[in-house]
Amino acid sequence: MIGRIAPRLVDLPWTGVELGEALGPFDRWFDVETLITRLSDAVRDAPDSVEAAVELLEGIGYPGLPFIPTPPPRIRPYRFGVPEIATPADLATSLDVTVPELDWFADLGGWLRRAAPPLRHYRAVEVPKKAGGKAGGRSDLGNIRILEVPKPRMREMQRRVLHRIVDHVEPHSAAHGFRAGRSAVTFARPHEQQDVVVRVDLADFFATVTAPRVRVVFEACGYPSKVAALLAGICTTAMPVDEATRLTTRRAAVMRTPHLPQGAPTSPALANLVARGLDRRVAGLARARGLTYTRYADDLALSGPSSTDVGTLLWALEHIALDEGFEVNAAKTHVRRSHTRQTLAGLVVNSSAAVPRDRYDDLRALLHNAARTGAAAQNRDELPDFRAHVYGLIAWVGESSPARRARLQGMAASVDWDA
Repeated sequence: MIGRIAPRLVDLPWTGVELGEALGPFDRWFDVETLITRLSDAVRDAPDSVEAAVELLEGIGYPGLPFIPTPPPRIRPYRFGVPEIATPADLATSLDVTVPELDWFADLGGWLRRAAPPLRHYRAVEVPKKAGGKAGGRSDLGNIRILEVPKPRMREMQRRVLHRIVDHVEPHSAAHGFRAGRSAVTFARPHEQQDVVVRVDLADFFATVTAPRVRVVFEACGYPSKVAALLAGICTTAMPVDEATRLTTRRAAVMRTPHLPQGAPTSPALANLVARGLDRRVAGLARARGLTYTRYADDLALSGPSSTDVGTLLWALEHIALDEGFEVNAAKTHVRRSHTRQTLAGLVVNSSAAVPRDRYDDLRALLHNAARTGAAAQNRDELPDFRAHVYGLIAWVGESSPARRARLQGMAASVDWDA
């Protein structure tokens, strides 16, 4: 264990928040807060080598007992401009529920894992994945993606937590997914005209962000442990036992552990914050090797010169991801050089990031035929709102090319959408 912890302390900003982010994944084995206190009391600055970090850990008595005794609770300062919430009663008031209701929604005791469906806070929805969906890693449910959709009252509570607390905290600058003013285009553009583009996928991105890791985020905001635990409980869920029986053993073990539900409004932003440590370390790796790094949800992209040692890079990425509590989906790792099509988030980046020409041409053909025959004849999938679907495709194409958007919108204006 000491061999895994020591490297995380080197050249680190010596603050409680940074130490909490670095040591958060280890809170299942020992009391992280006590270790942070001992480290901060022992030295004023981070050790400058792994050897010095090992010596520091041994000097403060780690490793010692399997579990370091929990000290008296410390008062944390509130940070990031979040509202002050000192007690569970204060949290219940801010969410417009009673304290017993708050306990029921947070479900820290796991009571709802065996409750009848009407009492549960989520409903599971199976959505077919696109062709070429994830394989390997922990994603072994075939071509089905499981969305855990919160019921109305839970969703409303999560929205309040998102807007009043989580939105105040900035993720790492490399994160482009689920952020205002950022998109797949801003994710892809830094990798334009590069000799080598590497894309790495994280398996089960939301499901691997567990409740203890979410609690660390709220504690870093300054919330007392009890309040942070309740906030984490509101934002995470564990799949009920009867629903998990249809999954493989490996998949069921992941989903039965309290995790961020894919489908909750808070999950994307919290996942970004939990991944700050991953982003910080991968960004540092990229700088050291003269590469560019961005992340869009579970997609990590790195690019650089043709001399890039891709094998060593992938090895380092896999180990950083595991150390940060994530897992690389090796089956979806792609390395593309400049003589092949380099694609990130559906955009070709060989020159300027844009939707592939064939996809643009297909949409032009659809609009041309719809103008001749009427929209209904082109709605071969019988979509309930075909017009909205087509305009969504136009927006997607136009995000990277205003000129294409203008041409497509002009064609769409001549379509009789009621015919």
